[in-house]
Amino acid sequence: MISMRFKSEEEGYVFYNNYAREKGFSIRKDYVRRDPITNGIFHRQYTCSREGRRKDMYMGMKNRTRQPRALTRCGCEAQFVIKLDKVRGDWYVLKFVHKHSHPLCKPDETAFLRSHRGLSDEQKAQVTELKEAGLRQHQVMDVMEKCHGGYEAAGFVSRDLYNHFVKLRKKQILWGDANHVIKYMQARQKDDMEFFFEYEMNDVSSLTRLFWSDPQSRIDYEAFGDVVVFDSTYRVNKYNLPFIPFVGVNHHGSTVIFACAIVADEKTSTYEWILRQFLNCMGQKHPKSLITDGDNAMRRAITSVMPNSDHRLCTWHIEQNMGRHLHQDMIADFRVLVHAPIDPDEWRRKWDEFKFNHKVSEDNKWLMRMYNLRKKWAAAYTEG
Repeated sequence: MISMRFKSEEEGYVFYNNYAREKGFSIRKDYVRRDPITNGIFHRQYTCSREGRRKDMYMGMKNRTRQPRALTRCGCEAQFVIKLDKVRGDWYVLKFVHKHSHPLCKPDETAFLRSHRGLSDEQKAQVTELKEAGLRQHQVMDVMEKCHGGYEAAGFVSRDLYNHFVKLRKKQILWGDANHVIKYMQARQKDDMEFFFEYEMNDVSSLTRLFWSDPQSRIDYEAFGDVVVFDSTYRVNKYNLPFIPFVGVNHHGSTVIFACAIVADEKTSTYEWILRQFLNCMGQKHPKSLITDGDNAMRRAITSVMPNSDHRLCTWHIEQNMGRHLHQDMIADFRVLVHAPIDPDEWRRKWDEFKFNHKVSEDNKWLMRMYNLRKKWAAAYTEG
């Protein structure tokens, strides 16, 4: 075994896994070392799947909501270590331990071990056809058992079949959801020409940008669109993509939504695209004031697309950042700088007092950034 050499790491894994199948045990990938420059693997250790032991912290857990899994590890020391020969370019066996501390499986049991289970490409194609023909999962499993001459000869178990179908559904959903949304938007626009939406796809046909606004939202913007809140902090969707609503307030003090967007990234170019779609949707009517969360990419996009709109920072987001960047004893004094209805000269005096009293240094990048942006959030500059 020590004299074996392999063309690649994968070839070494296949060899040891086949060896394990013949002997009656399962293997898993364990320790690995990578080159610090290229990040390529040059050292790989494979062990018996029963190597190690369950940690003590998981042995005595109380108030379990689920039954603990059965103990499978028993400290087996069997291992197979290969290393890359950088001169010859192939892999050689560095260490081999064949002795196991547990009984090995019988030949008719090895098919159920983790590293020996799985669907081949031919089996995946076959079960997919059976599923599309209308068979249920347990029926597909029955057919595959009969085709291979028994449950143990199929090479996989019901759980592997279930996982395969789940992966197929996820792939269909990833495209299906986007495709369904676009078709829905197109149908809405066909029924009502005042419904506005635009979208963009990338090179692999994935949806990257989507913007929409319904007729009532466009009417609301015409009446109440002087001040618009433009926020990208919402990610309440299963894809964790930024959801961006354009929000305002009507004459009753109630929130109104002018438009919405979902995007794949938060780059300046993406925000510029969203703002251009917003203006196209609203007949090029620019809001008098835009309130955002202070994102730099968003700020640059507003300067580029809506240079005549006053840009203000949302005090709610400032309050959240105060808790992260300031000591507790600084928050009350900084809050005065945010809300105090004073003139700019008085504000600068209070700022100097704030820095002196709390020993603020130039190292506090958040405070220095906030000072540079003071005209976008301090009431002394924004009032009137």
